[in-house]
Amino acid sequence: MKHLEQDVERILLTKEEIAAKVSEMAQEMGEFYQDKEVVMVCILKGSITFFADLVRGLSFPAIFDFMCVSSYGCGSVSGGSVRILKDLTVDITDKHVLIVEDILDTGNTLSALLEQLKARRPASLKLCCLLDKPDRRTKPIKADFVGFSIPDEFVVGYGLDYDEKYRQLPYVGVLKRSVYEH
Repeated sequence: MKHLEQDVERILLTKEEIAAKVSEMAQEMGEFYQDKEVVMVCILKGSITFFADLVRGLSFPAIFDFMCVSSYGCGSVSGGSVRILKDLTVDITDKHVLIVEDILDTGNTLSALLEQLKARRPASLKLCCLLDKPDRRTKPIKADFVGFSIPDEFVVGYGLDYDEKYRQLPYVGVLKRSVYEH
């Protein structure tokens, strides 16, 4: 892992800070949903680490499903076009749905995804993001549950990647510009 860590300029959020916040978020969701059954939708691949830690702390009944949505390819900036690579297997009509995403950035991807899911007529549709970069927002979208608001820096670790690397880092770190600016 040393070869990955040398590309990190600095640690933004430690694994301890993340663990405490994820536990706090699970508790907040428990109070919000109480005894409702919720379809928890993990947005692959970046959210898998956050999703796994979050759902272990939930106090309400949950069904898990997964979607894979792409808007980045192997670049560092969202292209604005959204492709659904893996769709839900669960019918969400009349169900409470909570989308779990790693980061809310421009909002382009999540806005498009939420519009598509609203058309499936869920009882409720909420958004949970570990990280929020409000300075980058180009769409009027706000998460219902947010872990951390972060500055406009390129971050990796705890599931977040650059070109499919760095996901396994146990913290969120700022990637050195030299790595992604060629």
